Amino acid sequence: MDLYKRIKEELEQAKKNKVYNNIKILESKQSDMIKVDSKNFINMCSNNYLGYASDPLVIKAVKKSIKKYGVGPGAVRTISGSFDIHDEFEKRLAQFKGFEATLVVQSGFQANTGLIPTITTVDDLIISDQLNHASIIDGVRLSKAQRTVFKHLDMEDLEAVLKENRPNIKGNIFIITDGVFSMDGDIAPLDKINVLAKKYKAYTIVDDAHGEGVIGPQGRGSVAYFGLEGQIDIETGTMSKAFGLVGGFISGKKELIEYLKQNSRVFKFSSSLPQQFAEAGLAVLNQLEKDDSRLKKLWENTKYLQNKFIENGFSIGTTQTPITPLMVGDEATATELTKILFKNNILVSPIIYPTVPKGKARIRLMLSSLHTKQELDKVFDIISTEYRKIIKKQK
Repeated sequence: MDLYKRIKEELEQAKKNKVYNNIKILESKQSDMIKVDSKNFINMCSNNYLGYASDPLVIKAVKKSIKKYGVGPGAVRTISGSFDIHDEFEKRLAQFKGFEATLVVQSGFQANTGLIPTITTVDDLIISDQLNHASIIDGVRLSKAQRTVFKHLDMEDLEAVLKENRPNIKGNIFIITDGVFSMDGDIAPLDKINVLAKKYKAYTIVDDAHGEGVIGPQGRGSVAYFGLEGQIDIETGTMSKAFGLVGGFISGKKELIEYLKQNSRVFKFSSSLPQQFAEAGLAVLNQLEKDDSRLKKLWENTKYLQNKFIENGFSIGTTQTPITPLMVGDEATATELTKILFKNNILVSPIIYPTVPKGKARIRLMLSSLHTKQELDKVFDIISTEYRKIIKKQK
């Protein structure tokens, strides 16, 4: 079949199945309120957990960096794209996360695709949680290692997989998991995973994209949340969520980071993270270490809205974090509710098949430290009222 004929048919089918993503174009800065189509919306679908995306602190740091370094990095880091601000930020970030060293890359996605295929061989085995992020899945696909999955957060299944495979694997075994899962908001039991890893001589890799800045002391993330600094082998993460920026990182032992600098294709063959994001990242890091007021406000807002849903008989699944999935089940219901909320100037994110299994559709609400109680009250009132109308109509 002709390429463009197939593409057209697939796009038409996506629209027919109501899974076509109509991308909203923002006309204002990323905040609790945003402008779309010249109208103001309550923003309930941003990863800007701590409100740094448009904060004066970050803007000042970016301006400072541009004045000193210009805008573009000019080269890959192995040639002439490594600046002193990269080095400074990496050292500080490693200390913050409790690792020996850190490597900053261009995105959280590239952290996983730059790490996993670089450190694994054909003799190795990767064991991945079945609900891991797409960047982990793609990183595993790029690897030559053998691969298998374990049931989501199921430690009995993980141990069964380890027990079955350990005698047959000549190389290393890597257990890979998200720290916080982005669709359900649940937290991986890293303490139990760590015990199994030690028992079966496996290495642990945690993607903490939704954990840093959100859980753990001072927002240090999932590893610190469990008090496992120095015990988890490798952590990947992103600055595009709680940091409000762009960029990713890999943390681990010094020799691992040195090895990645010599061998990771992401590091060697793509221009470096622009200097201003390292400068801004350092500013956010400094603020996180000395002031946890934003973190406290984030959790205050989280408990406030989540308790409203729970007390009124709604299901928010298994979330343990500010990621708040209103479980509606039916895909058509999620799509219809999203459209109604948009008409009421509330921007939300519907999560439907194939992102989640059929029958597990939800409206994913992302809490921020910037949201006011009045905004959250409005969100709850409209969602609860309109959702009940839809259910009543269906009956």
